[in-house]
Amino acid sequence: MNTAWFKRRGWFYQPVSWQGVAMVAAALLFCAQVFLAVDRRSHSVSDTLYGVFPFFVCSFLLLDWIAARTSRE
Repeated sequence: MNTAWFKRRGWFYQPVSWQGVAMVAAALLFCAQVFLAVDRRSHSVSDTLYGVFPFFVCSFLLLDWIAARTSRE
C-alpha cells in the first residue's frame, strides 16, 4: 500500500487519510447501532453492558488490527 491510513500515537492510532476516518466512523456507527438495539431490550445497566461488550470488543479489535496493518511506522 502506498498511502498510510493511520499514524501511531502512543497506544492508539490516529486516522490520517479519508480511509482511516471512514473506518473509525464505521466502527462508531456500528457500536452506536448495537448499543441502541441492546439497550432497547435490556432491563438494567448491567444487561446493557453485558450485551454490548462482545460487539464493542470485536469491532475495536478489528479496527486496531486494520490500523496496525495500514499505519506508518
